[in-house]
Amino acid sequence: MEDEDASGTLWTTVLLVPAVIVLTAGFFYLYNTVLRLMSKTTVRNKVVVITDALSGLGNECAKIFHKDGARLILCGKSWERLESLSEKLSVDCDPTLTYPTKLVMLDFRDMESLPDVIAEVMECYGCLDVLIINSSMKVKGPVQDTSLELDHAVMDINYFGPITLAKGLLPSMISRRGGHILLVNSIQGKLALPFRTTYAASKHAVQAFFDCLRAEVQEYGIYVSTINHTFISGPLRAKKDPATESSSSALSLSQYLGISPEEMASEIVKTLSSKKKEVVLARVLSKAAIYARALFPNLVFSVTAAGVKCKAAVLDQDL
Repeated sequence: MEDEDASGTLWTTVLLVPAVIVLTAGFFYLYNTVLRLMSKTTVRNKVVVITDALSGLGNECAKIFHKDGARLILCGKSWERLESLSEKLSVDCDPTLTYPTKLVMLDFRDMESLPDVIAEVMECYGCLDVLIINSSMKVKGPVQDTSLELDHAVMDINYFGPITLAKGLLPSMISRRGGHILLVNSIQGKLALPFRTTYAASKHAVQAFFDCLRAEVQEYGIYVSTINHTFISGPLRAKKDPATESSSSALSLSQYLGISPEEMASEIVKTLSSKKKEVVLARVLSKAAIYARALFPNLVFSVTAAGVKCKAAVLDQDL
């Protein structure tokens, strides 16, 4: 009898595990389908502004939102490339189901032009519903080798430019008592790493600004979301010869730790639909580092300092 009971339990377990897997997969499929349908209604007929639309992420967002029926205002530094993107979007989608895209030249390096940019954005439709701030300048190097001019340039692009644009467009959202501002930020807005002093400082600053803004504009029905990602990876490249094997290995690691433009754009769509306030889009190791920084700061400080010492030792050996 005991053998029969054990056999019956085993068969029950064998049948139950696949059933649970199938049900779980079905649940996530339905969940993603519902989110996708919600995303279409979220942006359909809405005025959506995308900065740095010419980047990999901006391009991907433009394709998704255009297809879903948004009234797009695409911003970028090159008029020719903006026109090329606009033409591609119109060719790839049914013109009877989509709106023609509006184009605006925007370069956060030119802070004096921002009042005119804000006015031009408002002239497109007279209002806006969604502002996606997707602009960044990366700098890596020892702090003593980074000039103040470069510090100012990074702060203009990563901090002063985005907040100036948001502050200029915010009155329209307040008057209509609605809207959504989404900041695409780096994980270094939450975790500072050596040799990225200015970049991390700019990302911390812009994160703090939009965290404060979220609370201030909630009473007007305006949502503010931030998405902190590791870095956006490019397409994989094949190895050309054995001499490039080490660099190719580093690239493969970067590809693994990074987030693809498609993943990032999909997360933006989900965030706009769910109205989620904050998203950390990173692999497990990067997320663990953020929690470790909060719970065990001295340990993290020691580990990062040791990493700097190791790098310095390697450089001395090379010399």
